[in-house]
Amino acid sequence: MKAIGIIGYHHTGKTTAACALISALKRRGYTVSSIKDIHDERFYADKAGSNSDKHAKAGSSFVLAKGLHDSALIFPENIDYSQALKYFNTDFLVIEGMKNAPVPKIVCAETEAQLDELLDETAIGISGPIADRLRSYRDLPVFCLQKKLDEFVSLCVEKAFPALPDVDPDCCSACGKTCYKLAGAIIQGKATRVDCILDSQEKLEMRVNGKPIRIVPFVQNLLRDSILSFVKNLKDIDPDGTIDIHISARNDEHTS
Repeated sequence: MKAIGIIGYHHTGKTTAACALISALKRRGYTVSSIKDIHDERFYADKAGSNSDKHAKAGSSFVLAKGLHDSALIFPENIDYSQALKYFNTDFLVIEGMKNAPVPKIVCAETEAQLDELLDETAIGISGPIADRLRSYRDLPVFCLQKKLDEFVSLCVEKAFPALPDVDPDCCSACGKTCYKLAGAIIQGKATRVDCILDSQEKLEMRVNGKPIRIVPFVQNLLRDSILSFVKNLKDIDPDGTIDIHISARNDEHTS
């Protein structure tokens, strides 16, 4: 799944750009999901006192509120970008907000001062009200969506790459960079997506209930070495083959 971010201050056209991109990608035959990052302290995904809210307060890890016209998956906590990625499986993910996500970004702005504050190596283009008077800025193209929508979408498709895991740098940095720095290097042509050691060179794979669990390289090596050292001490076993381990966490004890 490839990801594109759209960032900017309030009222600079972020939602307009995000919706235009989502619609255009759909027209091109891609599947699309999206994240809308909301910073309004008054916003809650669920209404206090609702039955789904009662489920969450009772201790449910997440609640599916299934209605007649739509459904919502509610988490009783603020999940971060890396956690959110587990729940998406489309061709493209469009993210409005989350300026620290390690993805290529369109920066929406009204003034050059806003651009100077927000532009960094992850920026691939510019949109918003500033497109009324600029055609480029700091070697980045500026898109008026009414006039250059196809070019805007084509750039996003060209520059997008499979989402990086956004791992805590204290746990990984196996490539020598943070995920954010690696994203910038990929966009600038100084690195490639396969430079991410975490998901391109896995030596150990773990699945829980069929869902793959990403493990940082240090823990991969620790678990792998522990398992291999155990297997190598077994008689009549070839330690160089594939080793499959299945663990059931169910408690099968029965009480009367």
